[in-house]
Amino acid sequence: MTKKALVYGLIAGVIISTLMVISMANCPKDMEGGTGMMIIGFSTMFIAFSMMFVAVRSYRNKEGGGYITIGKAFSLGAVIAFIASTMYVITWMIYSHFFFPDFADKYAVAMLAKAQAAHLNAAKMAAKVKEMDDFKIMYRNPVMVVLMTYMEILPLGLVIALVCALIYKKKAPVVQ
Repeated sequence: MTKKALVYGLIAGVIISTLMVISMANCPKDMEGGTGMMIIGFSTMFIAFSMMFVAVRSYRNKEGGGYITIGKAFSLGAVIAFIASTMYVITWMIYSHFFFPDFADKYAVAMLAKAQAAHLNAAKMAAKVKEMDDFKIMYRNPVMVVLMTYMEILPLGLVIALVCALIYKKKAPVVQ
């Protein structure tokens, strides 16, 4: 199972990392396309995490003799999700450092522009400005960037691992 998790995790990681770099290279640096970029981002995550379905089904049919428990299927999917997520985080850390070092500033400007367009009252706007200032300070800490980046992708991977486990579970018949 470890080899299968590693192989499919790396495949999923290459898919998500490659698609992230391609989409970020075409991303407007002023963040005006935020919603569209989110749709593209989550779509690429779903595409990459589809490797879980291939891996779990393959494991069930080959190594499991046609059977797999929910726990084993979820474990396989979770390891794949973790490997792919780690590659995603590493790719983002490298990409943002070398090609998008002002990400936090651009993101804050885009979120404040969005808040202004929503015609927030002065108190809510001041709170949003403080939130974005806090975000920029927090984003200077690489550990926080890593944790936030994992939070973008890993929960989705774990949910997909659970769905995959529920779909492919098949208990071995009880021998009497």
